[in-house]
Amino acid sequence: MTKKVFGFAGWSGSGKTTLVEQVVAHLSATGVRVSLIKHAHHSFDIDQPGKDSYRHRAAGASEVLISSNTRYALMHELRGAVELSLEEAVDRLTPCDLVLVEGFKRAPIPKIEIWRAALGKPLLFPTDPQIRALASDDALPMGLTEPNARRFSLSAVVDIAAFARAQAVGF
Repeated sequence: MTKKVFGFAGWSGSGKTTLVEQVVAHLSATGVRVSLIKHAHHSFDIDQPGKDSYRHRAAGASEVLISSNTRYALMHELRGAVELSLEEAVDRLTPCDLVLVEGFKRAPIPKIEIWRAALGKPLLFPTDPQIRALASDDALPMGLTEPNARRFSLSAVVDIAAFARAQAVGF
């Protein structure tokens, strides 16, 4: 089943997670069922050493599903296999109204760039035609103009949420 997807891109420390959190909260409060895919560039573990599930994975289990009356989590060990593509990750989600993607900077999906001049990192939009807007409270470097003339303040959560829904594409 095709899902509507929209991305948030930017360098580490730019405020992506904070903005995405606020957008998810707003959309959820208005009845939109939102799922999220977060790309990690490093080894990560949501499990804790010593816990049963950690011990089972360490012993060699390919997957460990933990379930309670409030949530479940499925951990799948790649064990040397190739990392999931964004499309494969989207396919693993249950049906929802909108999938927001944090990270996957170069994915071929429409996205908004979050940028802070203080990080000293270059803007992504000049080389990424999928960036449809910029969220920043900072002045752009000399000679650059906003992508597609769209710009949002980092506090414009309602407008950014509406933009994400309008720009999302089937994936």
